[in-house]
Amino acid sequence: MATVNKNIHLDLIEGCRKGEEKAFREIYRLYSKAMFNLSLRITGDRADAEDVLQEAFINAFRKIDSFEGRSSFGAWLKRIVINAAVTHVKTKRDFLPDPEERVPENEAGEAWSQETKSIETEVERIKNGIKKLPDGYRVVLSLYLLEGYDHKEIARILGISESTSKTQYIRAKKKLRTLLNEEVYHA
Repeated sequence: MATVNKNIHLDLIEGCRKGEEKAFREIYRLYSKAMFNLSLRITGDRADAEDVLQEAFINAFRKIDSFEGRSSFGAWLKRIVINAAVTHVKTKRDFLPDPEERVPENEAGEAWSQETKSIETEVERIKNGIKKLPDGYRVVLSLYLLEGYDHKEIARILGISESTSKTQYIRAKKKLRTLLNEEVYHA
């Protein structure tokens, strides 16, 4: 992975600190899609992900003065989004029971197109399986597998023990395999 300049958006961040609406809009434009996708992976629901995204950006803009530049702005914002999404999932779990992007077709030929469709179908099947996981499983799996956090970091974020994080991850993988296998047998 290429090294990213941590201060690439300093002028925009400074504009946000001064309350410049144009800077707020540009930061949102630059980061909203990635942060929405992150939120969606954790919440498993588009409407919830949109709510989390809005809440996270409001919090980030309110706390913009606390951004010290020790990490990239994107990493700082990502932490805010993760915390907001995890809080949302925990809150929703207290009130409710547990319950896309398409890759453009390649025009290189029919064989390639069929393979691409097959991969797209499998990715969609896995995404749907992840959405069906219980909240705790889905959050740990997403943070570990998709976001690259280790179990120590996940434990700190979620306020659980490291061993609980590992257990939830193992159970999430097992449950996901079961869901995917059931889908194959019932198809």
